[in-house]
Amino acid sequence: MLYYLYLFKTTWSPLNVLQYITFRAGGAALTSFFLVCFLGPLCIRTLRRHKIAQVLRPEGPPTHLAKSGTPTMGGLLILLSLLVSALLWVRLDQTFLWILVGTTLALGGLGIADDYEKLIRRHPAGISSRTKLVIQAILGIAVVAYLSIHPPNPAIPTSIHIPYTKSVLLDLGWMYYFLAILLIVGASNAVNLTDGLDGLAIGNLVLCASTYALFAYLAGHAKFSQYLRIIPVEGAGEITVYLAALVGAGLGFLWFNAYPAEVFMGDSSSLFLGGVLGTIAVLIRQELILLVVGGVFVLETLSVVLQMTSYKLRKGKRIFRMAPLHHHFELKGWPEPKVTVRLWIVGIVFSLIALGSLKLR
Repeated sequence: MLYYLYLFKTTWSPLNVLQYITFRAGGAALTSFFLVCFLGPLCIRTLRRHKIAQVLRPEGPPTHLAKSGTPTMGGLLILLSLLVSALLWVRLDQTFLWILVGTTLALGGLGIADDYEKLIRRHPAGISSRTKLVIQAILGIAVVAYLSIHPPNPAIPTSIHIPYTKSVLLDLGWMYYFLAILLIVGASNAVNLTDGLDGLAIGNLVLCASTYALFAYLAGHAKFSQYLRIIPVEGAGEITVYLAALVGAGLGFLWFNAYPAEVFMGDSSSLFLGGVLGTIAVLIRQELILLVVGGVFVLETLSVVLQMTSYKLRKGKRIFRMAPLHHHFELKGWPEPKVTVRLWIVGIVFSLIALGSLKLR
């Protein structure tokens, strides 16, 4: 919205800076950060007053029982500040913006409904996993269906770039659409699974969003994309502003979610945060690198899959002491802050490895 003030640059020349993506990205990050910081205390008090608090399962790590009663659904802070900031700073004539807003609202609404069932209507199971998976799949199909008609890069609508190669493109044909749906649904659930320790999911999400913000900026810049041999995507630069708003909101939430957490995000944001990342990976044609950028989320998800598979095929035998992976380290005796910080470090390493793909081409 603020972008269009540049039209008055002849009246006041400083308004010209609103044309620059980098300036608006900084503005979006600061806006969402301060919104969360300002609204956070009010949100936490409101959640406490209405007793919307986390009820922890007895089969979880014993050290977590002390967290019972901590306010949850704090993800509403991220959702609100992200949308307000994005609509203020992103160009409103960009289709990518509305795809991301739609994804955010759809998965955010699903998460809110799930939290409502569990925390307010007191149905411990919430919305069934199958129902959530179906809704996520429908959203993924809707996004991919639109992109099949209006592909981000019409020259190679169903090709993917193989990371760490110069110009190896693999045309998957109709299988590309299946992969895109899988990325959106998988990313949504991966962040949800990782949300088990104070600051763990949101800290790694900030790292992933920051890394993809750079990829989006480069993909939308004709000269940079050509020099770095990235698939060019017209308009992808505006996604940088959306991701900057997400980074700011994430950092603001981390202020309250850092150990010991004053509030948990709940499904209200964990579902949409991953879904947005998966959608952006498809929009800017950096699909496979998501597995590297989100390496921590991938490891957490794999730990759950391997644990369930082992339990079923090996008659109750487990690979990990508990899944997801962060609980395994807790039960080994690592203090919670150490597990969180070490997995942040792993996330930083994965982001650096992903950024290395820009030159290893």
